[in-house]
Amino acid sequence: MNSINSISEFHKLLSLPEPLHPLVSVVHVADMRLSENEIWKKFIVNFYSVSFKKDIRAKMKYGQQYYDYDKGVMSFIAPKQIQSIEASEIDILNQECGMGYVLMFHPAFLGKHPLAAAIKNYGFFSYAVNEALHLSEREEKNIIDVYQKIEQEYQYIDRHTQDIILSQIDLLLNYSNRFYERQFITRKVVNNDLLTKMEQLLSEYFDHEEPLKTGLPTVEFLSTQLNVTPHYLSDMLRSLTGQNAQQHIHEKLIEKAKEYLTVSNLSVAEIAYQLGFEYPQSFNKLFKKKTEMSPLAFRQEFN
Repeated sequence: MNSINSISEFHKLLSLPEPLHPLVSVVHVADMRLSENEIWKKFIVNFYSVSFKKDIRAKMKYGQQYYDYDKGVMSFIAPKQIQSIEASEIDILNQECGMGYVLMFHPAFLGKHPLAAAIKNYGFFSYAVNEALHLSEREEKNIIDVYQKIEQEYQYIDRHTQDIILSQIDLLLNYSNRFYERQFITRKVVNNDLLTKMEQLLSEYFDHEEPLKTGLPTVEFLSTQLNVTPHYLSDMLRSLTGQNAQQHIHEKLIEKAKEYLTVSNLSVAEIAYQLGFEYPQSFNKLFKKKTEMSPLAFRQEFN
C-alpha cells in the first residue's frame, strides 16, 4: 500500500509548488496535474481532505466504488482511507481538471483545539463516494467562501493563523452537516424506501431464527445488505426518525422479545438465546433499560 504522509509530498505528486504552511493547504482543482506515478493505483493519505469539485469528467475510485464529479459535490476523506485512480483517468484529469477546491489538513494541525475531538463525530468522513454531498447553488457559495478565507489566512502566518483557520474548518464541517441534513430530507422518498428495506431485513432476521446461528444483528450487517456505509445509515435514520441504526435494532429486538414473552412458554433465558444474546443477563439488562421492567415482570403483568 502506497502511503502519502505529508501535504508537501502530496503537492509534489500533484505538480504544485511547496505549500505555504506544512500542515494545511487549499489547492485549486484546476491547478492539479497528476504525475505519472504508480502510487495512484492504490494509496492512502495520512491527513484529512475536504473536496468541492465540479465539472470533472474523470472518475475516482474510493473503496470499491467510482464517482463522477460532473456536478458540484463535496467529499470527505479521513486519514488512512484507501483511494485509487485508474491510469486511463489520469490523462483526462490532467486535461480537464474542472473547478473546485481541495482542503488538506494534518491531524497535528488540530493540536489541542476542541475540533481534534469533535471531528470524530462527523460521520461523513466515513461515507462512500456514492454518498457524497450534492450542493445547491446557494450552498456552493457558502462553501467556496470558506475555502477562500482559509486560503487567504495562511498567506500571512502569525500566532493567530492556526486558531482562525481552525474556526473556518469548523465552520466548513458544520455547514456540511447542515447540508447533509437537507439532503436527507430532500431525498426522503429514497431514504424511506431504505428504512422500509431495513425493517424488512430485521423482521426476516428474527423470524428465520438467524440470531441462533450468527448472534445479534449488527449495524455493519444491515449496511452491507443495504449497500450503504454504517455511518451513512445511522445518520440517515437519525434524520428521519430521531434514532440511529443501533437504536432501531434494539427497538425491533424488544418488539420480538415481547412477542416471545406473551405467546410462548420459553423461559427468559431461552428467549435471550433465541434473540442472539450470548448471556441472558445482557438481555435482561437491555429489556429493563428499554421498558423499565424486567422480562419476567413484563410476562407476569401481561398475563
